[in-house]
Amino acid sequence: MHFFIARLASATVVIFGVLVLVFLLIHLVPGDPVEVMLGESARPADREALRISLGLDQPLLSQFGQYLGNVLSFDLGTSLHSQRPITDILLERIPATLELALAALLVAVLIAFPLGVMAAVRKDSGWDHGAMAVSLLGVSVPNFLMGPLLILLFAVWLGWFPVSGREGLGSLVLPAITLGSAMAAILSRMLRATLLEVLGEDYIRTARAKGLAPHVVIWRHALRNALLPVITLLGLQLGALLAGAVITEMVFSWPGIGQLIIEAIQGRDYPVVQACVLLISLTYVLVNTLTDLAYGWFDPRVRLGQAA
Repeated sequence: MHFFIARLASATVVIFGVLVLVFLLIHLVPGDPVEVMLGESARPADREALRISLGLDQPLLSQFGQYLGNVLSFDLGTSLHSQRPITDILLERIPATLELALAALLVAVLIAFPLGVMAAVRKDSGWDHGAMAVSLLGVSVPNFLMGPLLILLFAVWLGWFPVSGREGLGSLVLPAITLGSAMAAILSRMLRATLLEVLGEDYIRTARAKGLAPHVVIWRHALRNALLPVITLLGLQLGALLAGAVITEMVFSWPGIGQLIIEAIQGRDYPVVQACVLLISLTYVLVNTLTDLAYGWFDPRVRLGQAA
């Protein structure tokens, strides 16, 4: 119990820090944020009206208190561009980003597990070197390069998938591969390392001595015990997918949170930028905390060591 309370308390501190940093986002803009939003040619009356509507005419502490109250009541303000509640805009965009993140996670798992297992079982062979070369390629090629290459090959030349947009299952394939390839590379290398460590344990040698088939030893005994660090990394990378989705969504015109934040930056819609950064940050903290708690739940040594 002490382990879980400590992790929740730590997450609470981090969340409060995130709220403070996101609140200061609009105050860290060089110069007058109102002038940045409206431009130098705006009339003084318009500047003053925007300053009052954003609460910038109040003391900083009062602004922060009001900001916390609004966040707790899920009131993230109004978009300067569309004059719509930002909460409604986010609710429209979240399903697309969530769909892309889960699809990328599926792609990463489908690629990483065969590569990682093959590299570990056939260590120092051509399969091992080839699998690690593929994983190195996945890490090295950034999303803004991988996306256009996939579009050029599979959309323009072969015509198998749509170039961009969110229309049907086919339009999800290329963005998911783009976003999931880097994650697959990291997972495959982690799986190879943990599986090699497990394959040297005494109970694996015992299972082999009993005459069990090699695939039974690998999949039923070794892999099950090697999955815990991989699952932990999987949870951490899921939070990182949200940050990586910003570039991928812009490349493929995917109507999610990533595209929204870029559009808001270009349109100087700072309340929307503030809300998007807050959403991505809190989601990342939440996913990491849940992963940490799950690690302690599945491995008693972690929570007992914390309690000690």
